[in-house]
Amino acid sequence: MSKKFVSNKDETVRMFENDFLESLTKIHFSVPLILYVPIIGYFIFLSATTYEKSVLIITGLFLAGFFFWSVFEYILHRYIFHYEPKSKFGKRVHFIFHGVHHDYPNDSMRLVMPPIVSLTLFVVFYFIYKSIFGLEWMHSFYAGFIFGYLIYDIGHYAMHHFNIRNRFWLKIKRHHMLHHYKDEHKGYGVSFPFWDKIFKTDFEKKK
Repeated sequence: MSKKFVSNKDETVRMFENDFLESLTKIHFSVPLILYVPIIGYFIFLSATTYEKSVLIITGLFLAGFFFWSVFEYILHRYIFHYEPKSKFGKRVHFIFHGVHHDYPNDSMRLVMPPIVSLTLFVVFYFIYKSIFGLEWMHSFYAGFIFGYLIYDIGHYAMHHFNIRNRFWLKIKRHHMLHHYKDEHKGYGVSFPFWDKIFKTDFEKKK
């Protein structure tokens, strides 16, 4: 595999001169779990109690939200994270949001989404799903969507820093490593590689 990074060690590069802004770009991988696991539990609790949804309905909506995240993850990674503007400002924004991860792929403090970004998106999607489903139906769906996000964020950290032994996750890790070290224009499905097969962005199998 050809070198497509600046440093493959657990090190970073400064992104902002301002110390406060710089601190917002770094986060321990456990923070998303601390923030969103209680929210998932609360949303399911609301569905079961306040809105009196059955286990079957809650499960179905949860799985639908989880499935929708898998599609969203692929689209986000391919068309937003890997969109490279030509302007100087655009290149700077791209570097902040995703380019830095490809330059320093094992920077342990920049492998999960910072709360300032994830919480902003959480509020935006809350109102989107509220307008689509209404409060009565949205919570189970959104819980599944957030769960999918956690699989993505924590799974992504694990691929870069955990000693993975499970065959299933090793296969997913290999797929993501090919994205980093072989061809960044393929393998956009981080935690759900099957979308690359569907959208023809998968890596060719060795004969």
